[in-house]
Amino acid sequence: KALQEELLKTALLMLKGEHQEYSLKRIKDESLLGEQIDFLKNYGIREFHIVTQKSKYFAAFMNEVERVKKKAKVNIQVHEIIVKGNAEALAVLRNLLTENFIAMSADLHVNFNLRSMIKKHLDYGKVATMALMTREKPVKFGNAVLDGDLVIDFVEKPKQVKGYVVNAGIYVFSPQIFDYLKRANSLEKDVFPKLASSQQLVGHFTRGEYRHMEE
Repeated sequence: KALQEELLKTALLMLKGEHQEYSLKRIKDESLLGEQIDFLKNYGIREFHIVTQKSKYFAAFMNEVERVKKKAKVNIQVHEIIVKGNAEALAVLRNLLTENFIAMSADLHVNFNLRSMIKKHLDYGKVATMALMTREKPVKFGNAVLDGDLVIDFVEKPKQVKGYVVNAGIYVFSPQIFDYLKRANSLEKDVFPKLASSQQLVGHFTRGEYRHMEE
């Protein structure tokens, strides 16, 4: 645990402006944002970056960020930036994310063994590790094709289903991810297929709680 805390201290939450209302929704006795910060803090994360945009929920969202920051005793920086997609949102933070880090879509409620995913990422030494799950209707998600632990093909919301293994929306990245972000808007459409074809994308099956707030 000490080794992992030393190597992974930082997480990035990617949040569309119009999805800030999800961050304010209650999950049990806490907001979704509070649940996400608590989940990641349990695995040694103390530095948080949120990339988002202005919206009608922005003032309420910023108030919630301040409340969660004080309660969890962590550092949360909000970057209000207009971007075309989550790959651009990630690229903006190139100079701030210089070590292995967690990234996740901020419209998710998750609770699983993140430590084993971090360990797999460090053991394989690849550019990215993607949390995976199985779904009966995979056309709504990014489809992953595996060879052992390596994702060798990835298609976002495919017209023809290749399998029932899908992207769960949480990742561990090494700083080399930024080399794959040039001229990329979407991680799912532009970056993950490239990582898969160059055998730099590891898959990790998650068992635990998962809820996509749009579902």
